[in-house]
Amino acid sequence: MLAALLTASWQLAAAEPIRIDADSVVVTEHRTEINGKRVNYNAYTGTQPVWDSEGNPTATLFYTYYQRTDIKDTAKRPLLISFNGGPGSASVWMHVAYTGPKSLNVDDEGYPIQPYGVKSNPHSVLDVADIVFVNPVNTGYSRVLPDKDGKMPGKDQQQKMFFGTNADVTYLAEWINSFVSRYQRWSSPKFLIGESYGTTRVAGLALALQNQQWMYLNGVVLVSPTDIGISRDGPVKAANRLPYFAATAWYHQMLAADLQQQDLYDILPEVEAFTLNQYLPALAKGNMISDSEKQQIAEQVSRYSGISVQNVLRSNLDISTSYFWKELLRDRGQTIGRLDSRYLGLDKNDVGAQPDYWAELTSWLHSFTPAINHYLRTELNYKTDIKYNMFGPVHPWDRTNDNTGENLRQAMAQNPYLQVLTQSGYYDGATNYFDAKYNMWQLDPSGKMKHRMSFKGYRSGHMMYLRAEDLKKSNDDLRQFILNALPKAGEAAKY
Repeated sequence: MLAALLTASWQLAAAEPIRIDADSVVVTEHRTEINGKRVNYNAYTGTQPVWDSEGNPTATLFYTYYQRTDIKDTAKRPLLISFNGGPGSASVWMHVAYTGPKSLNVDDEGYPIQPYGVKSNPHSVLDVADIVFVNPVNTGYSRVLPDKDGKMPGKDQQQKMFFGTNADVTYLAEWINSFVSRYQRWSSPKFLIGESYGTTRVAGLALALQNQQWMYLNGVVLVSPTDIGISRDGPVKAANRLPYFAATAWYHQMLAADLQQQDLYDILPEVEAFTLNQYLPALAKGNMISDSEKQQIAEQVSRYSGISVQNVLRSNLDISTSYFWKELLRDRGQTIGRLDSRYLGLDKNDVGAQPDYWAELTSWLHSFTPAINHYLRTELNYKTDIKYNMFGPVHPWDRTNDNTGENLRQAMAQNPYLQVLTQSGYYDGATNYFDAKYNMWQLDPSGKMKHRMSFKGYRSGHMMYLRAEDLKKSNDDLRQFILNALPKAGEAAKY
């Protein structure tokens, strides 16, 4: 009888549609230790609507906001606004593995271990800045809402509203304005940090916040950046891969003995110089290159990449990344990861031109998914039956008119306070570190603002912070960037 009643009760509950509260917050109190000092903080976990021009809610964004509670003057307290990428990725990766007060329960190199979950992050930048982790529409618990008549907008309409480079920036700028007002942070120095496609997002937001919301920033941080609208096609695209190839081949001990016995930081400047001064010009020559020069370049590319001279020549000096991930360790029967080439995979067949799957992504989802779901419910006390989307339905994504890099340059030009930090892992093959440097060089061709741009590299991949040594180093670099970007007392924003 009891079993029958329980079954009927469950069936009745299951018949109810699952909804996320459009406007909600749960507040929890915490304490942690960062760099040997105690930090008390509150976590605000909840949802805040996106409103249209008529004041109607069109979507709700899930966020977690960490605010240190032992700070008296929030006007001087920096606010770090954090986004991940995809597009379509939840704001989970940096939340529970990089800057937040908790870090993922993984081994020192970033591989999954059980029990799944999180632990205290002794390197978090919460000691110097409050942090809000924002989930764009359809990621995490963020969702599109029915219109005022109770109807869901069609797929085409949703794309125009949310799912494109410029639509994304527009509604997020409005949402940030509301968030800053709600939590009374208008006086605070503000920083944006984005990872992967999140760098496109924050580059665009820098200008949108200034020119549409009249909100000025002190810093923008680009973690494993995309092209941010800066063209890297043809010979440039091909040549820029080589330093990443060299770093990865060095890590897997596939280089010649004289290179292998050197440290990574010793060989990379040599490879970068060859890339710019010889490899790129050779690729630009196309079929006009002489046979002798082609042979010479192929031999040098082979020396730095670990790919045979024969196969470099067969590829016309242009080695694709997918082929590299399959070929480098083919004789060992292993493939290497795309986003972090330290990770190894096993394919069904050793022949072929690309790996069967991405070894690093399966590893990360293995550890991140249970961790974030458990953490939100048990430690932050946010409970819902809505599915937490690690990757949400946002495609097709409209990438037209991507001027985000130029927007960031213009924001810097208009705002003398604004500084930019780029962070990249040397083993990232999806958004390689040399492309990130190239972005930085092309962002301001005049060179008038290059003293306000900096680059930091790490011996890891796309999510450099998963490696214990780089979790500390990357947070230390970020902390110093935030502190350096704060103007001295009385220092005016002027040229």
